Amino acid sequence: MFKTLPKFAFFTGKGGVGKTSLACATALNLADGGQKILLVSTDPASNVGQVFETEIGNKITAITKVPGLDAIEINPEEAAADYRERIVGPMRGILPEDALRSIEEQLSGACTIEIAAFDEFTALLTDNDLVDRYDHVIFDTAPTGHTIRMLKLPGAWSGFLEEGKGDASCLGPLVGLQKQRDRYAAAVDRLSDAATTRLILVARPRHSALAEVARTSIELAAIGIRNQQLAINGMMPTETSGDPLAAALLQRDLDALAGMTPEIAALPRASFALRSENLVGIDALKRFAAGDAQSVDIPQAAPIERSGHPRLGTLVNQLETAGKGLIMFMGKGGVGKTTMAAAVASELAARGHDVLLTTTDPAAHITETLAGTQNGLSVSRIDPEVETAKYHAQIMATKGRDLDAQARAMLEEDLRSPCTEEIAVFQAFSKVIRASSKQFVIMDTAPTGHTLLLLDATGSYHKDILRHADQTQQARMVTPMMRLQDPQQTKILITTLPETTPVLEASRLQDDLRRAGIEPWGWIINSSLAAAETSQPLLQKRALSEQKQIAEVGRLSKRYAVVPMQAVEPVGVERLRELCEVEQNHLAA
Repeated sequence: MFKTLPKFAFFTGKGGVGKTSLACATALNLADGGQKILLVSTDPASNVGQVFETEIGNKITAITKVPGLDAIEINPEEAAADYRERIVGPMRGILPEDALRSIEEQLSGACTIEIAAFDEFTALLTDNDLVDRYDHVIFDTAPTGHTIRMLKLPGAWSGFLEEGKGDASCLGPLVGLQKQRDRYAAAVDRLSDAATTRLILVARPRHSALAEVARTSIELAAIGIRNQQLAINGMMPTETSGDPLAAALLQRDLDALAGMTPEIAALPRASFALRSENLVGIDALKRFAAGDAQSVDIPQAAPIERSGHPRLGTLVNQLETAGKGLIMFMGKGGVGKTTMAAAVASELAARGHDVLLTTTDPAAHITETLAGTQNGLSVSRIDPEVETAKYHAQIMATKGRDLDAQARAMLEEDLRSPCTEEIAVFQAFSKVIRASSKQFVIMDTAPTGHTLLLLDATGSYHKDILRHADQTQQARMVTPMMRLQDPQQTKILITTLPETTPVLEASRLQDDLRRAGIEPWGWIINSSLAAAETSQPLLQKRALSEQKQIAEVGRLSKRYAVVPMQAVEPVGVERLRELCEVEQNHLAA
């Protein structure tokens, strides 16, 4: 474990690499050593509470089973509600109700949710009275793209508040932000102080995860966060017991490490072995923190039933019947959404359909997964920076065309607000949804929390449009949210792993979607050892533990598929299409 850390430590990386496990085990280990620790989750889909089997939430909470350890989960929705009340509360009884409603509307969008979460994040970084009570503050962050944005926001908002004088489109949220100017500047200083802050880049030993770590390292170094360390999590044990799958997985790990960039390879490094158990509960975390060996004393597992699992190809057969439409892959980071989306897109294109494969994930690697081109398949990406630049140019060319120099300057300042990105990304998202009325659009989404914020913006737009339309207009109107709610036009595939935490988070996502009037079409269980062939004891024990989770998915959804663990990463059209066979070869050559 990490025994020597500065005051602030950030665990970040691609979704599903084990950030939460490492952050929780490190916090527990330090607290057991007599230090006072605050563990902070900035992930909109946090599961720190589940790991410690404690209800945590948006307030600092003592982990009673671990003396010296406190935790808080920055819940964006709760933070936004508190934030709105801080601004609107003092006005109650003073302003008329319609004025209060107008202010609350300004504070109801996804931009406010982001600002509120970021506001709490910077408070934890800069509240000296708070942080002085702890020896270390450990941050378990959201998946990479979301985290990079969070770490950049103090500088972005400081610059905007310093320079901006215009009538900002996010004027409501800015009422609160104007008061925080000094705090955001202090947060920038603290993040870039190597003596105070360390960034721990967590990765699985996979080419894609390590490539993302390399990109993250460069981006964060560019904003001054240079005190970095690499953590390789889930290394396959060297004892393969002569099992072909285990040997192939070990070689895959070693090849990925050998392919690291020189800059990443030069970082201080810690490695952690693949575990046979889910890291939930104090005892499991303590075993992990202590580095207990597992592959030695694991008994031979009982025979595992591998037949009867529905295959991905069966789902593709059903998806194809519509001939067009939007197919969205959603789920926790790191569960294989990109691979599953690329596999389905490649198979539909091979069957002669016109297919657009796109992503809303800031850390997308669709191009690397496809590793080539294919007839009938086009690829795009909703890149926040690109979409913001296009939106900026569009507004300046239309609204700014006939303005005088002073008015154009004010409009420019307005567009420098970080809230502009929300509008730009939503417009691009809406355009892609419209394209699905003529072709198959396969969408690889960002990790759960980030996607729900985008859907929140879609819902807010839907409500706003309906509120300002008369009955005749409403009858003819089709908003993006209406398309998402129509099962004939949109099919949501929830992707997960056959493990306790990913399945639980996927079930929460399903509940959130249903509350928004969106019914998931089906589930995909990816990288299943229970559906593969292995005799290695550690892998057999993990395979046996999957049975319960596969049964739970069968209870949660009437339609699902199980994709076996692949010995070789499914990169390239040929290997991706192999995932869509109705009867699969469990051990890819």
